[in-house]
Amino acid sequence: MPQPALLRREGTQVRLRSGAPETPDVSALSWVVADAGTGEVLAAHNAHEQLPPASTLKTLFALTVLPSFPSGIQHTVSARELAGIGEGSSLVGVVEGHTYRVSDLWHGVFLNSGNDAVHVLAALNGGWTQTARQMQAKARTLGAMDTYVVSPDGYDADGQVSSAYDLAVFGRAGLRNPDFARYCSTVETAFPGNGGSTFEIANTNRLLTGADGVEPYPGLIGIKNGYTSNAGNTLVAAAHHGRRTLIVTVMNPQEGEGFEVYEEARALLDWGFDAAGHVDPVGSLDGLRPVAHEARSVLPHPAAAPPPAAPAAA
Repeated sequence: MPQPALLRREGTQVRLRSGAPETPDVSALSWVVADAGTGEVLAAHNAHEQLPPASTLKTLFALTVLPSFPSGIQHTVSARELAGIGEGSSLVGVVEGHTYRVSDLWHGVFLNSGNDAVHVLAALNGGWTQTARQMQAKARTLGAMDTYVVSPDGYDADGQVSSAYDLAVFGRAGLRNPDFARYCSTVETAFPGNGGSTFEIANTNRLLTGADGVEPYPGLIGIKNGYTSNAGNTLVAAAHHGRRTLIVTVMNPQEGEGFEVYEEARALLDWGFDAAGHVDPVGSLDGLRPVAHEARSVLPHPAAAPPPAAPAAA
């Protein structure tokens, strides 16, 4: 297995065998294609470049907080829990005084990328600042060394960064959690409304749903998309064909319109499935993970106050 230093190099890293297809020409500032089963990185471009993650950081939030609360727990939302949501944030429609199941809130996080749902779950978890520190500790136990958490919902904040490598690590870990895997693959569901009513919410990951003219990717499992004006469009996606599951991360395409992130992910997935078995790995998603720690470890610590308002996360 190549040393992690190979993935530290700038530009595209790939080790093609004879007859292997060339990597696609994509415009993202950073990307990774990895085998979710083995953890082998098949190809990458600026894998460890630190960039704002937008709402793909919610993958780390879920890995950190999901184990803390059974999905059937009910909670009545207070005004305090909804305070401090950044201006222009994506919302699912959580209402003060309404009682929700924890599973409802997680649907709001994964499908609508609801920062309101994140704020409520973080409050249940001990607070916004403690949750940020727990996420930071979780990232390190997974070997994600490029990530610095300031705002658990992915909302732009000074100093908050991740990388295509780290986000692929989070996506792979998420697929091993049955709750995470179920939520991230849900296309649509009913969300509680007023007076006992419900309304439909749909996943904003167009590569999963096929919405807005984006063709759904065959075998796509899901995971998480994101957008802020600072981060651009970001995506962690996983798909399964035959006996192989691939993870791709795409960060901030520089060409095309807003949905270009899905087309670049599609091209990378297509390449990955065609190239699998015909390339030598350039690294591993386990390559930086501390030997003495387990992925399920979560270490709570006190943390700083929530960040000031900044551009919205989607």
